[in-house]
Amino acid sequence: KADYLIDSTLLSVPELRQLLIGQFSLEDRPALATTFVSFSFKKGVPREADLVFDVRFLQNPYYDPGLRPGTGQDKPVADFIGTDPAFAPFLDQLEAMLDLLLPRYLSEGKSYLTIAVGCTGGRHRSVCIAENIHDRIARRGYFTHLVHRDLEKSGS
Repeated sequence: KADYLIDSTLLSVPELRQLLIGQFSLEDRPALATTFVSFSFKKGVPREADLVFDVRFLQNPYYDPGLRPGTGQDKPVADFIGTDPAFAPFLDQLEAMLDLLLPRYLSEGKSYLTIAVGCTGGRHRSVCIAENIHDRIARRGYFTHLVHRDLEKSGS
C-alpha cells in the first residue's frame, strides 16, 4: 500500500538522506542552516559549535575608554577593529575556507552547521567578525542565522 518503496540495504546514511531529500523535498536543493555565534571565552565555548574561531589576536577596543561601552555592532568599534592589519586578511581567508567547506558539508548531508567566533568578553571583536562573516556568507545564498550569545548592552 506504500506510495514509495526504497531499498536502503546498500546505501550509506548520506546517500539515503540525499535520496529522501530528492524524493520529498519541495526545493531544488537542500538547505544548510548555518548559524554564526559570537561568544566570550570567559563564559565558555558554545557546546553546539562545529567550528570555533578565536579572534583574540585582533586589537581590543576594550582598552580604549571611548570604545569600551560599545559593541562590535557599533560603527566606531567596528572601524577600530577594522584598522587592525590582520582584520581584512583573516576575514578573506575565513570566507575562502567557508566557500570550500559549506558545499562539502552540504554534499555530506549535514543540515545544520554552527560556526562560533570568540573573544575575551564577547562584546567587541567576536561580534564584529561574526557580523561580517555572516553577511558575506548570507550574500552567497546560504540560509544563515546570527546569534550574539554573550552580548549584553549597557542599560538593558
